[in-house]
Amino acid sequence: MSSPRYPHPIVAREGWPYIALAFVVAVVVTAVGGWWSIPLWLIALFVLQFFRDPPREAPPGERLVLAPADGRVISIETVRDPYAGGRESMRISVFMNVFNVHSNRSPVDGRIERIEYFPGKFVNADLDKASEHNERNALLIHAHDGSLVTCVQVAGLVARRILCYVKPGDVLHRGQRFGFIRFGSRVDVYLPPGARLFVGVGEKVHATASPLAELPQVGSA
Repeated sequence: MSSPRYPHPIVAREGWPYIALAFVVAVVVTAVGGWWSIPLWLIALFVLQFFRDPPREAPPGERLVLAPADGRVISIETVRDPYAGGRESMRISVFMNVFNVHSNRSPVDGRIERIEYFPGKFVNADLDKASEHNERNALLIHAHDGSLVTCVQVAGLVARRILCYVKPGDVLHRGQRFGFIRFGSRVDVYLPPGARLFVGVGEKVHATASPLAELPQVGSA
């Protein structure tokens, strides 16, 4: 069983080649062109901040569903979960812009039952249709309390690479890092009916640190 503690560096490994390239180019142009390199240093700093990946502490509460990503809540809807047999669910969508941390972390403790990848389009992830039409990767998680929670990585207008490092059968801890999406995207979380919401549309959330909802007790009305 993986440790629930944060096992990654402050700067995401996914960004190391991009950061190195940006700073090398800035240094070379500085040596050749002096002040003309300022825009390149700004780009290098932007790339560095994009790939930051700070550790987070999960708040106590076994049935809490934590934000799987940094960003803004753009939608809360009652829908049919297409990844779990069309069961009625509450979907919470978190949109990440290019200034948010793009590390994706598990919203609950549980075992991954299934992972499904869907190729698709790259429309603006802020639009509702992105959940159905964009490239996406869905994790169906059987939470430790018996609930089913689906967490979906959705590519965006600029994002062209969804990274997922887990497989069916893996056990995840709340806040455990499971993937990364490059350059702007969203994450959808499908919860069972009766989940108690802690957030509203328009609110900013932080991965692991912000509770989105509380799962209902299994078997409750």
